[in-house]
Amino acid sequence: METLILTLQEYEGNERLFAEFPYNRTIVDIIKTIPGASWSYSKKQWHFNLNKQIIKLLKEKLNGIAIIDVSQLKAQLVERKQKQNEIRYASIDEETSKALEYFTLWMEQKRYSPETVKNYLNQALQFFRYYQPLSYRELGVKEVEKYNHEVIIAHNLSVSFQRGLVGALKLFYSQCGDTIMDIEKLQSPFKESRLPDVLSKEEVQKIINASNNSKHKALLSIIYSCGMRIGEALSLKINDIDKQRKLIKIRLAKGKKDRYVPYSDKLRLLLRKYYDDWKPKEYLFEGQYGGPYSEGSAAKVLQHAVAKCNIKKHVTLHTLRHSFATHLLEAGTDIRYIQELLGHSNPKTTMIYTHVSSKKISEIKSPLDDLDI
Repeated sequence: METLILTLQEYEGNERLFAEFPYNRTIVDIIKTIPGASWSYSKKQWHFNLNKQIIKLLKEKLNGIAIIDVSQLKAQLVERKQKQNEIRYASIDEETSKALEYFTLWMEQKRYSPETVKNYLNQALQFFRYYQPLSYRELGVKEVEKYNHEVIIAHNLSVSFQRGLVGALKLFYSQCGDTIMDIEKLQSPFKESRLPDVLSKEEVQKIINASNNSKHKALLSIIYSCGMRIGEALSLKINDIDKQRKLIKIRLAKGKKDRYVPYSDKLRLLLRKYYDDWKPKEYLFEGQYGGPYSEGSAAKVLQHAVAKCNIKKHVTLHTLRHSFATHLLEAGTDIRYIQELLGHSNPKTTMIYTHVSSKKISEIKSPLDDLDI
């Protein structure tokens, strides 16, 4: 078998995945079927988007025909990560840089989500940059309060941003010894109590029916039908659907917990139509290069549908989840079942929907109606 060597190279201002191999007509014909494959006349090599799914696709399509050598690519990616860290910590003193590197590794081994690791690290970095050249050991509660006033409040940043900073610093300093930071005295601002936007059943119906694309229709339907977070819906695999028991298994959702949600008859029909049209292989909803469909693409699907329906409310993918919970409550479903379906650990989180539900509120008779006016 031939050996196909993958490397990372810059091409026309972008990082691309290049494949080097002795000319083989069979391999070339297969490579031409890979989405985004292009031939470089200057480098005399085929190249692709830098994407894990592309590598997976190459391995699948060239199985038994060529060996995929990724050793150089792995070394290049390690080197790239090291350079990124050097740039990231360039303006931070050495002691704090090492502490932040440890903090990142600690969060990763504790299995915090990549998004949480990124957000906490960025919050801590911004804070420590503000006080350079002081080390993290020299900063205390007074410096946090000063930063809140001079940066967050002065620039009118959100309450959630401020809470994120306090959360990041509490977690960071909880892993540090010999500092003057008293994390017990770090105070978060009052949490904003905002009610989520909710769609009516008629509006949900219009949004789902706005698309003629069976994939888009099925995606929006499953989020609403099961009250899923978008990440949960996009992580679903085909074998997570239990047709016999009429259940869908959501694996390792928020809080690293599995849960089941009902698989409705109408959803079954929509998914069957979608499956016949698109034939996904592993994930229920797959992207152009295989692997899970992206959140950005899913958001665009919803926004196109909302615009087509001329709905003026602020609608996000999470609005479908809020609407699911509210509609169940209005139909008389016990709040404890709704909590289980949504995957909430704390029942207080689910109780917000008792404030959102409009059914009982709209039935209250106003004293104005008793006046002769």
